[in-house]
Amino acid sequence: MKLCNSIAAGVMTLATFSTAQAALVNINTDDSWNQFDVARDLAANGGIGWIDILDGSALSFQFTIANGKVGLLTVVDTGFAGDRFGISVNGGALQTTSQASNSYPVAIGQADFDLALASPSYSRGTYSLGAGSYTVSGLLVTSALDGTGAVLDATSGGLKVAVSAVPMPPSLVLMVVGLLGLTAQWRRRQTGH
Repeated sequence: MKLCNSIAAGVMTLATFSTAQAALVNINTDDSWNQFDVARDLAANGGIGWIDILDGSALSFQFTIANGKVGLLTVVDTGFAGDRFGISVNGGALQTTSQASNSYPVAIGQADFDLALASPSYSRGTYSLGAGSYTVSGLLVTSALDGTGAVLDATSGGLKVAVSAVPMPPSLVLMVVGLLGLTAQWRRRQTGH
């Protein structure tokens, strides 16, 4: 039991250290794609978290969704079919991207994020977010396998955030329409028409 607790504490310490040392990239919430990579051999910490491929540093994305707005976070794999990502938002686990079938070497390196998103060969996830400030990071939880069955532990992907106004609930719309109708009737009676 002590060994399990020590291992858990060590993992938490490493997770905290890697988050603290992560490069934070401010991104727009205009539905534009932002790339990340995973490469155990190139990662400064030797891990399978999202990295900046140029220097191997851990990579996180940050953005803010204004009050009265909602956001849709989309994450897609573009490296090798069969990869899956664990997504972390503000330090807490969010969800894992969808299951994808390993098809090495058929589906390798889809450079177009939108085409990868449209293809069932690549893992993806969409997540609704309310108003607030967010830091998003991730790690490779399932790696595609090469032709010999060995894990690749290297891939790329993209994420984007689209923001829109909070939609008015249908019941509120009906109430507003009803109040406008009653106001119009009241005005007609006041003017004698």
